Amino acid sequence: MPRCSIGGYCQLRLPSPYTVPTFSADDFITHPRDMNSAIPDNLDLVCGDPLLELQSNAVNTLANNQIPGSNPWIAVVDWLRDFIAKVEDQYDAIFMDCNPSFSLYTQIAIAASDLLVLPVMADDSSRRAIQNAFSLVYGLKLPSDIYTAFAFATKLQAAGRKLPKVHLILKNRLTQYMGAASAYAAVLSAIERDVRQLLRSNPEMFRFSDIQDGFVDIRDFGTTGVVAYAKGFPFSIVQVGKQTVNGHRVQVKKEYLDNARDAMEAVVSHLNGT
Repeated sequence: MPRCSIGGYCQLRLPSPYTVPTFSADDFITHPRDMNSAIPDNLDLVCGDPLLELQSNAVNTLANNQIPGSNPWIAVVDWLRDFIAKVEDQYDAIFMDCNPSFSLYTQIAIAASDLLVLPVMADDSSRRAIQNAFSLVYGLKLPSDIYTAFAFATKLQAAGRKLPKVHLILKNRLTQYMGAASAYAAVLSAIERDVRQLLRSNPEMFRFSDIQDGFVDIRDFGTTGVVAYAKGFPFSIVQVGKQTVNGHRVQVKKEYLDNARDAMEAVVSHLNGT
């Protein structure tokens, strides 16, 4: 039986961390439409699972081994690149959903990526988080030069790898928690100012050159999002009206569904660079 998870692939690599073992990527890829006919047919999935978290200590240990004449860290960081190399000709785009922490397996995903999509919410913790993202990924504004030699960017570039570029920043407007729209605008405007400054000082980190091309507003999806998530439906086929979700009757309003669809179209448009 296929192991069908990223944790299963990690388990395969633990005994062979520094050389690529013989494996078929198809053993870890599932086709969601086989289980849910609402999912588009052109979508495949490598599932996540809790096993990855349990494996993290072993992965870190392998990456930090000191082996003369070799680079264990880059060999481990390349695990996902090794996987993608077997299937990249089969897909137009590959999306990786990362843990918000900067754990090693998050670094493995980022090192295999060309572009980054950074979600933010209208709160100060998101402002700090996006500042931290630029420090952790690109080595900006580190507290001391001592950290530079151990920084992700330093080690990745020393191995001849390119850093991904920031392609899009998604601004999630949670109005039910933020209160007045002015409060929402003030926080996200501060995030835009931070990014604008970085765009001037470090343009090489970004896919876009105009700040307006790099941001997309997304309103809270509310009940519409809950229905789509619970049923596994894209917004394009969610229906207006009362529906049953996990034994409960809920109402999907046309206005909210239209807003959700418009938001997704804006995201897709920016992802396509149009």
